[in-house]
Amino acid sequence: MHVFETEDFHAAVHALAPRVAVFDCDGTLWSGDAGSTFMHWTVNSGLVSPEAAAWLRGRYAGYNAGTVDELAICGEMVQVFAGIRDGAMRQAAEAFFAEVIERNIFPEMKQLVDELHAKDVEIWAVSSTCDWVIEEGVRRFGIPPERVLAARVKVVDGLVTDELIDVPTDEGKVASLKRMGITAPDAVFGNSVHDAAMLAIARCAFPVNPTTALMERSEREGWSVYFPASVRPSL
Repeated sequence: MHVFETEDFHAAVHALAPRVAVFDCDGTLWSGDAGSTFMHWTVNSGLVSPEAAAWLRGRYAGYNAGTVDELAICGEMVQVFAGIRDGAMRQAAEAFFAEVIERNIFPEMKQLVDELHAKDVEIWAVSSTCDWVIEEGVRRFGIPPERVLAARVKVVDGLVTDELIDVPTDEGKVASLKRMGITAPDAVFGNSVHDAAMLAIARCAFPVNPTTALMERSEREGWSVYFPASVRPSL
C-alpha cells in the first residue's frame, strides 16, 4: 500500500484541481475522538444532570461492549442535552475545544485546507460528532456553519430538544451530502471505516490517519493513505 509523504499528499490533492472537497473531522483534521471526549467532559463538568449522565455512561458502556450500535450512540450523545439552552451548549463547546482538542489539530491538514480555500474550493465538514463541537472546531479551518453536516437535534425557542435532525455516519454521511446536492465530490478525507462509504463516492479518496479497519479497506480499494507527523506509525 502506498503511504504519502506530506509534500506528495498535498501535491496529489492539488493535482486534482478539486472544486468540492469533503472532510471528516475527528481523527482526520485533529487527533482523537472529540465526540466521546466531549461527552465525558460535559458529564464531569456537571452540564448534564446526574441521572442523564448515569444513563449515558450505561449506553456508552453498551457501545463499547457491542450492544449499542454506532448510529444509536452518536444520536444519543446529542439527545442527552435536551432541555439545555443552545447558547449554553455553544459556550461549552467553545471552552471544550479550546481546552482539550485545539492542540491536537494536525498542522498539515490545516495547511491543506487553507490552501484549498485560497483556490476557492467548496469545503464541507461531515461528522457524527455533535454540531456544537464540530462548528466550533472547523471555525479554525475557515469552514462556515452552513457547510457543516454533523449530528444535530432540533432547537426550539433556544432550548435543545431530543428530536434528531441528522446523524451522519457510515452510509448516512453519503445521504447527508446528497441532501445538499453533493453526490460526487472531487476529494474526500476520512480516518475510519465509518467514512468508507463517503470515501467511495469521491473522484479521489484520501484516507488520513486511517484506523486498522480503514487501512484494510484502503488496501482492497487501492487507496493511498496519509499519516500526519504526530500520528505517523513505523511502517
